[in-house]
Order: sequence, then structure tokens, then C-alpha cells
Amino acid sequence: MKKPQKLLVIEDDPGMQSQLKWGFDEYEVIISGSRTEGVVALRRHEPFVVLLDLGLPPDAENATEGLAALEEIMSLSPHTKVIVVTGNDDRANAVKAISMGAFDFYQKPIELDILSLIVSRAFHVHALERENRLLSNMARSALSGIVSSSPEMQKVCKVTEKVAPTNATILILGESGTGKELIAKALHDLSPRVNKRFVAINCAAIPENLLESELFGYEKGAFTGAAKQTIGRIEYANGGTLFLDEIGDMPPLLQTKMLRFLQERVVERIGGRGEIPVDVRVVCATHQNIEELISSGAFREDLYYRISEITVKIPALRERAGDAVLLARHFLIKYTSEMGSAVKGFTTDAVHSIEHHSWKGNVRELENRVKRAVIMADGPSITLDDLELSASEAPPALLSLRQVREKAELGALIQAMAMCDGNISQAAEMLGVSRPTLYDLLDKYQVRDSS
Repeated sequence: MKKPQKLLVIEDDPGMQSQLKWGFDEYEVIISGSRTEGVVALRRHEPFVVLLDLGLPPDAENATEGLAALEEIMSLSPHTKVIVVTGNDDRANAVKAISMGAFDFYQKPIELDILSLIVSRAFHVHALERENRLLSNMARSALSGIVSSSPEMQKVCKVTEKVAPTNATILILGESGTGKELIAKALHDLSPRVNKRFVAINCAAIPENLLESELFGYEKGAFTGAAKQTIGRIEYANGGTLFLDEIGDMPPLLQTKMLRFLQERVVERIGGRGEIPVDVRVVCATHQNIEELISSGAFREDLYYRISEITVKIPALRERAGDAVLLARHFLIKYTSEMGSAVKGFTTDAVHSIEHHSWKGNVRELENRVKRAVIMADGPSITLDDLELSASEAPPALLSLRQVREKAELGALIQAMAMCDGNISQAAEMLGVSRPTLYDLLDKYQVRDSS
């Protein structure tokens, strides 16, 4: 038999205590008569919902003890839903309590039918938020920092996990903001080189005349200003992983020297004569079209084949069904926690627009918009205006009936699970199917396994 949910009541009036205990017999009601007792009960029983009278001893005529209790509760258990109970003339303190993190307030005299609805809603919201946090954690793949439930991204993760233990040179392709460095870091973290250095260098961010010395190092006196011997990034990464981001921007002359290093695994510092052997795993990345660069003569074809022993292509966020909403919720939790924000979620139209926005800046753009929205939001939910998005229309349909059916089913499943925070009952209701049918569809498309 399922245990009843725990409801903590912090109230010093014995008559009110009895009335609430009798009125909420569907819950396990824990009674405390003071702030100290209430905090002890909170630690011991970990209730999801608390009914808190602001007028507690030794200052029952004012709200100081009640507000102090609320502050302690929110500090110890920020996800607990606290409903404050106030007198008729105490609206100012009720508003203050809401600003401190209380879920709702109720003014005396008590009407159990109305209060029961508020308490029930508090338990329901707590359950949804808890499922959202669990879904966010489940959506994290074995790769550190990757949050995804889409089959497209899960395929990338599986390839990454498979090739990570090898010494193969990897080329990561993807638009800016898709997470290429996260995949490169995951390749390092899952490899035998995890305890050695991960050295990253952005070939597009360093001037052409400095990039060679950054990569290969130089001897003292090799050029004006070379006051001492300096090892390069390649040599510094010895034993570990070298990540060459935006390798498509590497100058042609330096490509020749890089090709020799990849073939021989030795480097020569600028101004030096000796060959220095280096044991390093090389991972490269670019947002550019390498084939077009080769056709235009901007990139050596032989270097391309050398760096692309295995190619990993990261899909754009707009191609990852359901991931935009999932990532938005992940960033919401991250930034509300960092900033101490009271924002709890997104409005329905905001969720819809997040799902269908083109996201030209990919995950980086989404993260920036959510962070800004958390800062700018005036209410408990982030709106379209907070995200600076416009209302979105549904994407165009495909023409193949089989593709329409399969793509629609998979897309609807992922989107419904994301929009309902993983709640099976709500997702089934949204999709207009029974729970067993939804479970069958989830198994069919392996949505649960990929989340």
C-alpha cells in the first residue's frame, strides 16, 4: 500500500492543530507548535508541503517568528512548498513571504475545502518539479556535460564512447554552439589519457604569425623577443589530448607542418634543429565545410584524411527533436539555482516556441536566452517576451505517409514527454492515448532508453 504524503503543520493553536489534522486525514500530518520544533520536524520527516502560521510564539502577535521559520525552511529545503497562513489584516507579510519563496498564502478564517485545494495543488506542483529534475538528470548521457534525449544526439554519444579508448585522430563537425568542445573533452575523459592534460587551442583566435609558435614552441633567440626557450601546446599536451578547434582556419603553410607532425609524431621548435617525439591524441573540430575548403584550395586534402580517421558530426539543435525544451529546463534549473531566482518554469507558448525556434546559435544561443530570461522575468514563469521569441508555427509536414507517421509519432512522443516533464499520465492525456499504449510507443521508439 502506498504511504500517504507527509504534510508538516507549524501552528501553535491546539484547536487549529486538531482541525487541520482531522481535515487532512489523507496525508500523514506532522504537527509542530514552534519554529524550533518545525525545523526539527522538517529535517526528520522531509515533507513536500508545509502549512506555516506566521504568528508563532514567542511573538505570536507579529510575523517575525513565522518569517524566520520560512527563511530556515527555504534554506534547508528549497524545493519544499510552503503555504503561509495569515490573519485578515496581514496581507503585507503574506506578500513578503511570497517574495521569500513561499508557494502560496491563505488568510484566516480557515475553510478546509479551499485550503485543501491549495495543499493538493502544492503537492502536485512539487511532484511535477521533482519529475523535471529527475528527467534532467536522466537526460544526461554518460558523457560529462551532454544533456539530450534525441536519437540524433544519442548516436553521437555512442560513437564518442566507442572511439574514446582508441588513439584514432578524430574530426568533429558541427555548427557553432553545438558543443564540439564538450565532445572533445568527453573523448579525453573516457580515454586512458584521462589523468593527463587536455590542451585546447582555437586556431581562429590566434593571429597567423603567432599560431606556429603557440603550437610548436620556440628556442631562445629564434626571433626578436624570444628571450627564453618555450615549449608549444603540442609538446605541452604530451601524454594527453590536443584539441585543435576551428582547424579549418589554420593557415596553409602551417597545415604542411601539422601534416608532418601527425605523420611522424615529432615536433621541431622554431629555431631548433632537434626532433622531439610527442605522444599525444589529436582531436580536431570545425564549423566550416571542409570539402568546400579543399575544393577552393584553402585546406590540404591529405591533412583532411589524416585528421579524419573518424568523423563525428554533431547535429544542429533544430535537428534534435525534443532537446531544445529539455536543455531549456536544464539551464533554467542551473541559473535559478545560481541566482536564487523564484522562477519555476516556462509558459506553454514559450515552451512551444523553444521547440520550434530555428536556434541559429544552437545550444549557446539557447543558454544565453534562458539565462537572460531568468534575470528579466517578473513572474514565476518565463514568457515569450522574457526569451525575446515570437509565437511559433508548427513545422511543415513531410510527403511520405510512412515517414509522416513514424516521424510524427517519435517527435510527438519526445515533445510530449519534454513538455510534461516526463509525467506519463499527462503525456498520455496530451497525446490522447492510454498509459499502456504510451508505454508501448516509448518501447517501440526506445525513447525511455535514450532519455
